[in-house]
Amino acid sequence: MDAVLLGVTTDSPTTEVEPQVSPELPMIEDPGRVSPSDARALSKVFFNRMAELEEGTREYQYVRNTLIELNISLVKFAASRFRSRSESMEDIVQVGTIGLIKAIDRFELSREVEFPTFAVPYIVGEIKRFFRDTSWAVRVPRRLQELRLDLAKARDVLSQELDRSPTVAEFAECLDLSEEEIMEGLVAANSYSASSLDAQIEEDETTSPLADRLGEVDPAMELVEDFHALAPLLAQLGERDRLILRMRFGEEMTQAQIGEELGISQMHVSRLLARTLTRLRTGLLTEA
Repeated sequence: MDAVLLGVTTDSPTTEVEPQVSPELPMIEDPGRVSPSDARALSKVFFNRMAELEEGTREYQYVRNTLIELNISLVKFAASRFRSRSESMEDIVQVGTIGLIKAIDRFELSREVEFPTFAVPYIVGEIKRFFRDTSWAVRVPRRLQELRLDLAKARDVLSQELDRSPTVAEFAECLDLSEEEIMEGLVAANSYSASSLDAQIEEDETTSPLADRLGEVDPAMELVEDFHALAPLLAQLGERDRLILRMRFGEEMTQAQIGEELGISQMHVSRLLARTLTRLRTGLLTEA
């Protein structure tokens, strides 16, 4: 038989093993070149046969792969709707093929519906899911992704009615949501796309990169070297001295509270703190 078994490897790289295909199945040399009308008729024959076969057998795999090739035109048709997107058409077709395979695995002739009618929603759904999961610059929950679309539609409607940009309260009334939910959606919408820090911004007849206009010097950066030098000095302290430092400066406890916790007087805590701080200060000055 001239039909080639798709998706099955053999033990020997030089020997081609043909599937034991039922004689009532037509031989198709190139399923991808079959016309849409013929593909619909042939698909019914192959779906009938696949329903009779045990999953995992060579003939089942052959029938399933032939169905994929026969109906790949449905994927290309659905993918053509998304030509304006930035993703390559090859990637979109690959994603749509996943939807086609899911449709083939779930289709039953008893549904009394044409396979293209059944398959296209699966294909389009898989492509849309791909865009939903990959097109956002920052991933946000699906609920907020869908809210962004609702806000965009509401903005168009309200802007025409009001002849101005709608307020948060007007968004909330239109979408029957709370103002807090609207604010969350508006903030999340900023995550859809990102700008390069090298993007040129024009302002006051001057042009400069966006990076030059964002952020400021973090004053805590000056403490990095101090923290680095302080670490080995802290490691040399006794356990009680480190505990007192953590309680005083980490947990912001008063000396009286520390004394009560450790069972010593406030005056004793004060002397221990003064001694420890003097030791650390001397160590830092010596290192400098």
